[in-house]
Amino acid sequence: MQNENLSLNLEDRLIDLACMCLEVCDLLPNTKAGNNLECQISKGAIACALLYSDAKAAESKVDFIRRMKIALKEMLGLRIILRIVKQKPVVKNEKIDSAIVEASHLISVVTKSIEVAQGKRTIKGANK
Repeated sequence: MQNENLSLNLEDRLIDLACMCLEVCDLLPNTKAGNNLECQISKGAIACALLYSDAKAAESKVDFIRRMKIALKEMLGLRIILRIVKQKPVVKNEKIDSAIVEASHLISVVTKSIEVAQGKRTIKGANK
């Protein structure tokens, strides 16, 4: 039951992050740089939530780990793009900082989920 609650909480947080990032997209200027960043942010943020959904539907622990690693890579890329928006600065707004902080927290959660899943797999294999 606790894993199910954690799973729903993570899914909700990823959806919230996607919405937060879409709000950042709305702040970006209508320039070549702004449009390119908007496209990258929107695709990346939505992909994080979708990839996590794929991981939840994994057919095995190995499949789950593989899919979570793909989601993690997407989250790392999203955080980089958000940092570029902040550092450039294409636009200044506290929503950017909030999105970066939440992305960092979610990266930690997903990283830990992968480590736990790998640890359980290793323990099972050691008992054979």
